[in-house]
Amino acid sequence: MDTYKTIAAPAEGLYKEQGSKFFSFAYPVSSVDEVKMLVEAKRKEFHDARHVCYAYMLGSARTEFRSNDDGEPSGTAGRPILGQINSNQLTDILIIVVRYFGGILLGTSGLITAYKAAASESIAASNIIDCLIESTYTVTFGYEQMNAVMRIIKDHQLTVVSQEQALACKLTFSVRQSLQSLVCERFSKLDFVTIEKIG
Repeated sequence: MDTYKTIAAPAEGLYKEQGSKFFSFAYPVSSVDEVKMLVEAKRKEFHDARHVCYAYMLGSARTEFRSNDDGEPSGTAGRPILGQINSNQLTDILIIVVRYFGGILLGTSGLITAYKAAASESIAASNIIDCLIESTYTVTFGYEQMNAVMRIIKDHQLTVVSQEQALACKLTFSVRQSLQSLVCERFSKLDFVTIEKIG
């Protein structure tokens, strides 16, 4: 598998339970710093809310994640939000759920259900997209090798990121994970061509 699922743009949802309102916000994110900034912005925007809970998942391998209950009983808010991210197999996503207390205690199971439903609402409102897991390489070659290099680029529909043409030419391209070894092998068979992974 060399694709992963994420959301294309921010989306919102709302869930109501016995007077309490759970506003949910889903964001595409790529770093912990971005997560912190968005959570802080929501805390300021909803400064009068009882709780601002969240969960996030980062990276194509889906190994970097965290959930936060923000004062709700342990495991009743962040974990159900993260559970919805997992059950939809999403990554590079942050879901924030803002709760306004309605005066009636929902209990542990009620809170779990409410945060799960609120997170689900924002995911349902999202445009879920498949993204390629790609690596970036730079290939350096003599001008006389231009046709051979461009043939490989065209054959595998590689995305050219940048290109410099002089006596020594340099081309940077991205390639999906499943084609990496094949593409590198083809370039390595060309004389006077060097290939280097840069990202």
